[in-house]
Amino acid sequence: AKEWGKDGIRVNCIAPGLIRTEFSRALWDPQMGARGGNEGAPLARIGEPNEVAGAAVYLASAASSFTTGETIAVDGGSLA
Repeated sequence: AKEWGKDGIRVNCIAPGLIRTEFSRALWDPQMGARGGNEGAPLARIGEPNEVAGAAVYLASAASSFTTGETIAVDGGSLA
């Protein structure tokens, strides 16, 4: 962000937690041997893909025009 800001380029990151996708199925699907989901996180549930998409929509919109150098954790509070 520091290097590219002078050129008007914003650098941000989305850091998803446990999200209900095929890729992470072994971590949340009891039929695949998973023993839980995200119970340790404050929201105590698994995230949905549309919740990560919301962060992407924000970063792609004009609403984020003054946002740079940020990591947006979409993790149900796991990092809290």
